[in-house]
Amino acid sequence: MPATPGQTQIGFIGLGIMGAPMAKNLLKAGYKLNVYNRSDRPRVQEVLDAGGIRVGSPQEAADGADVVISIVTDTPDMEAVLIGEDGAIHGVKEGAVVIDMSTVSPKATQEVAAALKEKGVQMLDAPVSGGDVGAINATLSIMVGGEQAVFDECMPVFAAMGTNINLIGSNGAGQTTKLCNQIAVSVNNMGMAEALMLAAASDLDVQKVIDAISGGAAGSWQLSNLGPRIAAGDFDPGFMVYLQQKDLRLVLQAANDIKLAVPAVGMAHQFFNIVERLGCSEEGTQALIKAYEAQAGKEARAK
Repeated sequence: MPATPGQTQIGFIGLGIMGAPMAKNLLKAGYKLNVYNRSDRPRVQEVLDAGGIRVGSPQEAADGADVVISIVTDTPDMEAVLIGEDGAIHGVKEGAVVIDMSTVSPKATQEVAAALKEKGVQMLDAPVSGGDVGAINATLSIMVGGEQAVFDECMPVFAAMGTNINLIGSNGAGQTTKLCNQIAVSVNNMGMAEALMLAAASDLDVQKVIDAISGGAAGSWQLSNLGPRIAAGDFDPGFMVYLQQKDLRLVLQAANDIKLAVPAVGMAHQFFNIVERLGCSEEGTQALIKAYEAQAGKEARAK
């Protein structure tokens, strides 16, 4: 299976906040894309305008494709578009590769990989990190599970979407690594929110505090990227709260399966519950600050 632009037909499933810019970057790199999305959104039209050809089902997207890429919301969605009634498994040809870039259950990933293998199709699980900015700029971190030879073959495809691309292990390893990523992200987010809330409750200028601490040991992606959004009162999503919650449920499930204590994740999950209760589930994860604002009775905004 060639994976170089101009020689490779890709079926792309899922054109959301992440999927649409990723598909556009593949088109920009010279790949031919048949695309499928379950709903009509402006982002879908953007991909079509960039050269994608819309089809009516995951099966049609996979028909004749050398590579099938899916990036959908949750485990049941992944199972539906890949092995469901009109899933890609019914259209994908022997020798093709399916790359699932969703964040889903490692155990379910292994089961889907086994079903595809029975049809002579290899699977890579390749969840991503970097948010909408990384998707737009093709600078995503991509964590991959699968066979080395298949990974090597698909590297040009990955390189059109990301810059930090790593094979971790066999199928499911990419998903488990993404869950490790989400532990670090969510707990870091909680630490940032507590720091900025203390600043605000102490009548400090939140943006000045961010500027002062982000260059030292407290520095992080969360503080540098989400901190200024909090200070500006910008809660537009790069990654939505309800998706973060889905990922944290996957973390808690995976940890429970191996009897591992992850108390900080449980606390982050509970604070995001407060954010969802406030009606902010579709805001960006920087909205975690609102759980702290609710108990402090004060907003964390730059003065």
